[in-house]
Amino acid sequence: MTTAQSAPPPSMRLRELVFGAACAAALRAATRLGVADALGDTPTAVEDLAAAVKTEPGPLRRLLRALACYGVFTEQPDGTFAHTDISRLLREDDPNSLRYITLWCTEPWTWDAWPRLDEAVRTGRNVVQDLYGKEFFVHLNEDAPESADVFNRAMTTSSKQSARDVAELLDLSGASSIADIGGGQGHVVAGLLEKYPALHGTLLDLPRVVDNADPRLREGGPLADRVRIVPGDCREAVPVKADVYIIKNILEWDDDSTARCLRNVIDAGGPGARVVVIENLVDDTPSMRFSTAMDLLLLLNVGGAKHTTDSMTSRLRAAGLTIDDVSPVNPYLHAFDCTVPA
Repeated sequence: MTTAQSAPPPSMRLRELVFGAACAAALRAATRLGVADALGDTPTAVEDLAAAVKTEPGPLRRLLRALACYGVFTEQPDGTFAHTDISRLLREDDPNSLRYITLWCTEPWTWDAWPRLDEAVRTGRNVVQDLYGKEFFVHLNEDAPESADVFNRAMTTSSKQSARDVAELLDLSGASSIADIGGGQGHVVAGLLEKYPALHGTLLDLPRVVDNADPRLREGGPLADRVRIVPGDCREAVPVKADVYIIKNILEWDDDSTARCLRNVIDAGGPGARVVVIENLVDDTPSMRFSTAMDLLLLLNVGGAKHTTDSMTSRLRAAGLTIDDVSPVNPYLHAFDCTVPA
């Protein structure tokens, strides 16, 4: 029986770490094959799983055995395999599914970029521009539409899972309008409109993204008459006037792009506007291994970074915002509640 191991000696731990790519590749393979979706609630023979996902039994056993070493699936004494709490998160129908997050973190471009991390650390610049001759998101949308779709689905997953927490945290009882800037498919703005029936909202994001906005916001949806969907790039302009602006998990670009987005929001809102910036922080999170890895990935693809409390605070103040409060949204997110001063 294969199980996750604990506390190996340093020499063995280092050997395991240098094969981290094998674990990532195995997770990607199992996800793309749909192994977690095919595996039910009872232990299943590899031969039956192989038939369900259209693979050879021998290589599939090797894949599952490798993943079981990390606690993803578990091998029973009779050689069958069963779910663990981790492997269930790879299922598309799990309410807390991380299927598309798993795919996004292992997309083909990542395998091109990771070997050049030393170059990015040396120069402080992203490597994607040199790899593909285009800005990262331009490359995705023009040359890698499947990866762009995975990104959008991953962001949708993340947004759905945190939108309820954001709605519970924010008191918008004195506001009549909100704008979700770079808000993806609009799960946050939808949750807030549901909480506050008199509120009107705007969702702004790239055309490809808002074309797939939450059905509640689109024509015929229950919130459609209280929301405006605006295609656009917040780094270029924010043509939206609102009492409250929400900027969630997008200020991770290079410093110039972050400054332009904040300036555009400030110019749009004017004095007295409330700006709520919500971010993962690398200095106050229970998931430091994941957060610091994403921090390095941001360096590679857009020359950006995950923020610390100090770095986020300094950028908001440099943009001209007054920070009124910093509070946790959930264990992974913090909200910086700001005002545009007179």
